[in-house]
Parts: sequence; C-alpha cells; structure tokens
Amino acid sequence: MTKGNTWLNVFLTALAPTMWGSTYIVTTELLPDNMPLLASTIRALPAGLLLLLICRTMPSGKWWGRIAILGALNIGAFFYCLFMTAYYLPGGVASLVMSVQPMIVIALSALVLNTRFLKVHIYASLLGIAGIALLVLNSTINLNWQGVVSGLIGTTCMATGIVFTKHWGRPEGLSLLGFTGWQLTFGGLMLLPIALFQEGIPATLTTTNIAGYAYLSLVGALLGYMLWFRGIEKLPAVTISFLGFLSSLAALILGYVFLDQTFTTLQILGAIAIVACVYLSTPKPQAEVKEDIVNADDTSKLEEQRA
Repeated sequence: MTKGNTWLNVFLTALAPTMWGSTYIVTTELLPDNMPLLASTIRALPAGLLLLLICRTMPSGKWWGRIAILGALNIGAFFYCLFMTAYYLPGGVASLVMSVQPMIVIALSALVLNTRFLKVHIYASLLGIAGIALLVLNSTINLNWQGVVSGLIGTTCMATGIVFTKHWGRPEGLSLLGFTGWQLTFGGLMLLPIALFQEGIPATLTTTNIAGYAYLSLVGALLGYMLWFRGIEKLPAVTISFLGFLSSLAALILGYVFLDQTFTTLQILGAIAIVACVYLSTPKPQAEVKEDIVNADDTSKLEEQRA
C-alpha cells in the first residue's frame, strides 16, 4: 500500500466516526425524549432495508450466522448502548467514555488475529488515555454511572465487532453495500420487537423529530457504516479503533458551536493529544511491507510444517 493510498483510506474511514460524533447532539436536541431503543431501530433498519433493495444479494451457508453476530455487535447492541449513553451523559463526555475502544481492540487483536503488540500502539494508547483524562477530568459535569456502564458495554461490543469483521472478512459475491445492508438489517430487526414492547411508538412526531431520524439513518448509519466497513478491509484493526477518537472531537466541537460549551486549556491539550495518537496509529507503508514479509515467512514455515 502506497503512502497516498494509506492516507486516503484513513481519511475516508475517519469520516465515519466524525459523522457519528454528531449522534449525541442530534439525539438530545432533535429526537423524542427517553426513546433510545426506537431511535436505535429507526437508525439501523430503514438504512439496511434500503441497501438490500439496491443490492439484492444474500449471504449463504455459515455467513448467515456470522453476519447475524456482526449485526448484533456492530449495530444492535452497540446502537442501544450508544443511545442510552447519549441520554445519560453529555455528548462529549459520552463519546469519551466510549473511547477506551483502542485498548480493547489491541487486546482482542492479539488473541484473535495474532497481531503483535507494537511499541507505537502502546505509545498511542498512553497518549490517548492522557488525552481522555485531560478532557474528562476537567469537565464540570458529573458522570452518571448508568451512562458510563452503557458506554463501556457499547464500546466493548464494537471493539469485538471490528476484530471479528477483520478476522472473517467479507463473503464472496457479497458487495460492500450488501455486507453493510445485511448487518444494519439484522441489527435493526433485533432491536425492533424490544423497542415496540418497551417504548412503543410516539403519539406524535414533529418535523424536527423526522429530520433527526432521517439524518441518523441515512448519514450516520448508511453512509457512515459503508465507509467504516470499507476501512476495516483496508486498514489494520488497531488503526480503525484509534480513528474512533475522532467521534469524541466531533462531539466536542459541535457542543462548542451549537450548545455554547466551553473548554479549558487542559482540555484543548487533551484534544491535541487525541489527534496525535490517531496519527501515531496510522500504518506507515515501509512498516506494512516489512510486516507482510514477516507474515509471508510465517505462512511458508507453517506450510512446510504441515507438509
């Protein structure tokens, strides 16, 4: 992979968490109160069904089960936790609680993908933790324990989804649009009966509510997850997880612009630290070539042993 291609893939993938950073402000400002399950369902299911109508392709064999699992991890469980966190915590704080994801992905990648721990990832993790600490510890808003727990469960689900999406890849004959559509559809269908049973349907929907739901479904889910799953195919899982920090920055910037939130000098330094850790985690072409050579050597040795 050339340097230009690497940074293009990083840029396109980074658009997804940047879009998701707006989820928090849209949820609190545009959607009906206290209906996180319905919001999660409407975000996922219409976008998934639209993609399936466009693609008209289906998985087969073991991929039905795999996509169901990925749909639960990446969409169903994650969306529910995401909206619960958004209702319990302010936007910036909510996204920051969920930004422990890279550390979880690093550990899971070592177990599932046999990825080696690299010093640069350790440095990036420490820098990211420092950035999170500066942003959160200097916040004047108290943390709600329910929001923190929801955030941690949600980020663990997504971290697991990233690793297993990388591990399993994409089934032959299923396009990126179809792969995204089936996951959104499975995730939405898992949430639908629970949402209807626990929350029902709002008596009335305002134009603002409809606009909020449409934005989350078409931009946040359909476009965002297409870019995200494309990125998982093109970039290392650990790099993908660090890009999730950009969701925090987007939420903070939107809070500053639209909600009149202010930041201290230490919080600004924390934001800079997060940008730096994302940069450190980006794969360098030379390092990728060396890693490919090592992996090829390892594969050759395994084949020799099997023979």
